[in-house]
Amino acid sequence: MKNRIEYLVRWKRRLGLLWVVLIFLTSISLGQRGQKSKTDQDWFFYPLTYLSKPDMASPSVLKYGTEAILVMKKDSTFGIVSVTVENGEPLLYSNQFKWMMGKGQQLGVDGGDFPALAKTGLHDEAELEGKERITGFPVRIINEIGRPNGFSRAGFMAEDEDILSVLEGDNQLARAMGLTHPQMAKPLFHIWNLVLKEIELKHWKRFYDNIPVIFYNGHQLNFKAERSKGWQVSIFQDEIQGNFDFTISRKLTPEEKTFLDEHYSRLSDVQRDKLEKKLTSLYFSEMAPYYIMRYGFYEGHTAYRAEPVAIAFIFGLKKLSELDAACNHDLLGVLTKHFTK
Repeated sequence: MKNRIEYLVRWKRRLGLLWVVLIFLTSISLGQRGQKSKTDQDWFFYPLTYLSKPDMASPSVLKYGTEAILVMKKDSTFGIVSVTVENGEPLLYSNQFKWMMGKGQQLGVDGGDFPALAKTGLHDEAELEGKERITGFPVRIINEIGRPNGFSRAGFMAEDEDILSVLEGDNQLARAMGLTHPQMAKPLFHIWNLVLKEIELKHWKRFYDNIPVIFYNGHQLNFKAERSKGWQVSIFQDEIQGNFDFTISRKLTPEEKTFLDEHYSRLSDVQRDKLEKKLTSLYFSEMAPYYIMRYGFYEGHTAYRAEPVAIAFIFGLKKLSELDAACNHDLLGVLTKHFTK
């Protein structure tokens, strides 16, 4: 009788352990995990999701140097997406063969034309003066095809701008903010690498809505994206192309609204509205991070401009007060003034 009781107890323990294992495996198969502790670095990457928001910084550099961001899906579950900025398989759109959807040359910098940019992350503006060619292509031709109704209806720069004036103007702006072009390109690459992950998982559709929220440096960003029917070629005669349009935005915090109230009361209602829209919303294509990293080019004052001040503000690279000081207390002027010679 005693042996029989011990036998039943052992089997009860085994069944209990088996039940725990089954629950654990089921949670993985469903793609969802519970909350993990802040100090635990063994996070589960998207497409596995969490029912509650993981207690982690976003962006983060996790084990083995993996860069990750935290997102929220439209079903209100959370994911940790690997978005490491790195060189990868080619990125190429073509009518001749199947599209290649790799990361391409995300770390590439045009050191041949811009040695200082490759070395320091910023241009030496003396290198820009009188420059006649970029990527072996005449600057005067780049100006012609880069203006509205050249290679693009919207243009890569305004009618009264040229490529060198835009490179110089944005370089001065990045320097004033205390940032380098690679630092500015990184959050945009994170967005693009998120999109590449969704394409890999076959979650993409032309008007995308699977992940509407991205968490970045303490801010909740709204994310919208769509894919165009054709694609855009580059004015630099390189492999960089564009087929997607993204909108990233965030709301002003109460403290930021108060700051603008106190420091920009001189603006009319129309001007204030314009300032807030340009500061809090960014519309760009996947060409932008490659252009910024490789050439320090954010595009001129057109619809697709990846405005440096907006990048720094939206992604939390700098505080509003710091940006105001960098812009000599004229945010609206800096956000709207063209880079003319």
